[in-house]
Amino acid sequence: MNNPHPTQQQAVVIGGGIVGVCCALYLQRDGHRVTLIDPAAPGDSTAKWSCGQMAVSEVIPLSKPGILMKIPGWLLDQKGPLALRPSALPGILPWFMRFLACARPAKIHEIAQDMARLTQHVYDDYAPLLDACPDKTLLGQRPILEVFDSPAGLAHERPHLELRKQLGFRSEELDGAAIGDLEPALAGKFHHGLLFPDWRAVSDTEGFIAALTESFVAQGGKRIRQRVLKIEENHDKASGVTLADGARVPADLLVVAAGTGARPFFDTLGVNIPLAGIAGYQAVLPQPGVEIRHSVIYADGGFCFAPMTRGLQIGGTIEFAGPNAQPNFRRAEIILEKARRVLPQLRTEGMEFGVGYRPFLPDTKPVIDRSPRLQNTLMAFGHGQLGLTLGATTGRLISDLAGGRRPAQDLSPFSARRFALIGGHA
Repeated sequence: MNNPHPTQQQAVVIGGGIVGVCCALYLQRDGHRVTLIDPAAPGDSTAKWSCGQMAVSEVIPLSKPGILMKIPGWLLDQKGPLALRPSALPGILPWFMRFLACARPAKIHEIAQDMARLTQHVYDDYAPLLDACPDKTLLGQRPILEVFDSPAGLAHERPHLELRKQLGFRSEELDGAAIGDLEPALAGKFHHGLLFPDWRAVSDTEGFIAALTESFVAQGGKRIRQRVLKIEENHDKASGVTLADGARVPADLLVVAAGTGARPFFDTLGVNIPLAGIAGYQAVLPQPGVEIRHSVIYADGGFCFAPMTRGLQIGGTIEFAGPNAQPNFRRAEIILEKARRVLPQLRTEGMEFGVGYRPFLPDTKPVIDRSPRLQNTLMAFGHGQLGLTLGATTGRLISDLAGGRRPAQDLSPFSARRFALIGGHA
């Protein structure tokens, strides 16, 4: 480990998903004795049910121009790539009002610039963490493809591609022949596409997080499989956490990196943050019967083919379902039906459905900040669809804050206090 401190602090990280484990690893590298706490098994988290992409140029927020006009369609068409359960509308309306406030072109450019300052460092930040893992194939080296049904879909993306280019990200347009060369299974099916040379995909979302967790434990970290019931306080600092079984874990430093699971702690943290869990559904085919070589986004279908060691994962649809809603696995069945229209030979024996609740904030930027109530408590959540992409970068930034160092990136755009300007308070 590098930069050990003469006096080690006992750090506790709440949340063992990709952001939590990366925070734990970077704190460990900084010399802290770290305990990672999560009720689920290593790897069984929201990022497990993602497409596994290091989507470094996916910096443009969901609140793109024209989004308001699409909401009635989301309510009417529950089979589309974006759906809104009618029962969820009253509860999520305040979140949507903040979301729509981010749809102005100037705001979209601002958000994209803020996010690009983080995603430009993804591979450098993951490098030391992956170097410590025995498996050197956790992160693939192939770029990502995106395919469209018609020239109109590609034309719609061009303004976003131009913004990405201005921010330093690359893309290449593909014709039908190029798509077929890269993905023989899709030959003749698509004639318009994009290649993202800057993107990569992990070999298995669950295995990726589990491997980082194993590395953390092998280097002396402790992982407790329990639910945190409450954060204990002593004056203006966190003194530890109480677990659901009544046990107490002391802490000199606390990090809350639990995605949507951070919400129960907001009062203690002294924040009121509009964090919504937006459902993303996936289907995994262990023996798909067809070879897909790259992670392929099917833009008009609203899903992604993601080849992984545990099978072909198909998913990416988004559903605004409201808090505590039961999963609607009909959404996963719809994805699979669409996938079989593209690849009728797909085999579904032994398939598995899953759902992950992506922690979204209305401006689609995470919170990376210090608690305004507890001086020794840091917050790292709200990464939306970029938890896997930004896990290591967030870990580095959290370790900088914990160590009293000035982070290389300006963190003011990721302050919890930013919501005070749009109806919240910090």
